[in-house]
Amino acid sequence: MPRANTTHLIDQLDELKNQFAPNTARRALRLIEQLARQHLNDTDSLFRYHEILLFLRAYPQNPSIVRAAENELRGFAKRVSALRERDVDLSPLEEPEVSGIAGTSVVDTFSFYIVRWLLQRHAAHVALDWKWFQDENRLAETWPRFMPLLEEDAFVEANIPYREWLRAARGRSTELAWLFEQVNNLPRSEKERAELYDSQKLYVRWTPGFNASRTGMRVATRQLFYHLAPLIQRRDIDLNKEVAQPSSRLQKLTLKQGEKALDLAREASTIRYRELYGFTHGDPRYVYRAELGRGVELFLTGLPAEKRLPLRAYHAAMIYKNGVPIGYFEGLSLFERMESGFNLYYTFRDGETAWLYARTLNVMHHFAGVTAFSLDPYQIGYENEEGIESGAFWFYRKLGFRPVRSDALQLTLKEEQKIATRKKYRTPAATLRKLAQGPMIFELNGERRGDWDRFQVRKIGFRAQRQKETGFAAVLSLLPDLKRWTDAEKKLLSRIVRAKAHAEEITYLKLMQRHERLRREMIKLGS
Repeated sequence: MPRANTTHLIDQLDELKNQFAPNTARRALRLIEQLARQHLNDTDSLFRYHEILLFLRAYPQNPSIVRAAENELRGFAKRVSALRERDVDLSPLEEPEVSGIAGTSVVDTFSFYIVRWLLQRHAAHVALDWKWFQDENRLAETWPRFMPLLEEDAFVEANIPYREWLRAARGRSTELAWLFEQVNNLPRSEKERAELYDSQKLYVRWTPGFNASRTGMRVATRQLFYHLAPLIQRRDIDLNKEVAQPSSRLQKLTLKQGEKALDLAREASTIRYRELYGFTHGDPRYVYRAELGRGVELFLTGLPAEKRLPLRAYHAAMIYKNGVPIGYFEGLSLFERMESGFNLYYTFRDGETAWLYARTLNVMHHFAGVTAFSLDPYQIGYENEEGIESGAFWFYRKLGFRPVRSDALQLTLKEEQKIATRKKYRTPAATLRKLAQGPMIFELNGERRGDWDRFQVRKIGFRAQRQKETGFAAVLSLLPDLKRWTDAEKKLLSRIVRAKAHAEEITYLKLMQRHERLRREMIKLGS
């Protein structure tokens, strides 16, 4: 069948994916049956069809749609192989926006921690990729530490055959496994070994198996949710009510379950060229699962004591819809304020984004006790064209967030007036970029409105550069009247400092929320 007809079938399926009329599922099934018989002759068609199938798998109308989508997805590695055999350029499938389809690879200078994890979990599917390597001088600085006599060559000769040296040294081990082992065995701290490995800028190619690919990755689900009515729209969401209502019960996972949940989160991130600090270093002893409804599950994790930030408490969450990974959340908390980062993968942004975001904030509000959610300017489009194109500013504004800068708030009010009085008006991209230059905030507690408007944790860091202390002690050295605090205030402060290294960091945050004087002083330092 000509490509134009195949494209037309994909277009039709795309239109149907989030329609819910009585006959929509039957029409979608017929289209999938037709497309199953077609050759996809280019990477664009392959990717579009793949992502529509993933959406249908996450937002199905009935079991037949699930079976049809899964059957088609299981054949994608063969479709990729067919393109490869016809010498079609597959490099577009390695781009971050489309990476991770079954049968393809991801190539990057993954960090020491991710490479260690890949070698532990996916050793047979990873290897060094030398065609991307650029700077041999980095090897001359590192390899002589564990390759005898390499200095004779590397320090004085030109055109050093580094791969021949590696071949002679590694024996039966793979290049990557041997090199990593040498660095990891050096008598240094883990942080120093990580810095040394990362300094080499080695490109690693990972070709994930089906279950670790974008195509086949699933978390086990008890029961699928079928959509029999239109999806929930942003206009249907009252964020104040959604966040304040009772939260889903958090179930603490076993250590083995926690490790599995973190492995899935790392796989979902790594195949998309993302490395989230909370997934890379997550603490498997403290992973929680919450059922948010409508087939959505959230897996929440914190950090072990040795990986925590000096001041803010850190939590990350992976979000699944009917078992399919659809996005993640990152929260950095100080007292009742949480800096929140929410990313729904592009494929699923037509699927109840506002409701998902509201339910996630609901969990974080009840779990962490936070009542103010702050957005970094990047989230709404500052130096982030994807955020500008998607209209991220208006997504958050219509949910109830407000700009903290007075000039941005005034511009927002003017734009809202134009939108209300001009039927076809759309905010220009240049105006969206101005609106995105400052943070936004959503506050449940109106009595404390504006307290955090000028706060940035890095401002405390700037002040601390003139101090001799590090970590939380640096903050204490900045407090001008600490000696005049009451005994009760000093005692609670001592408990807060000790709790930073507590088994679970949420203890630190909850204690901090009880110390009003420390809150006032911290806001002052950061404002």
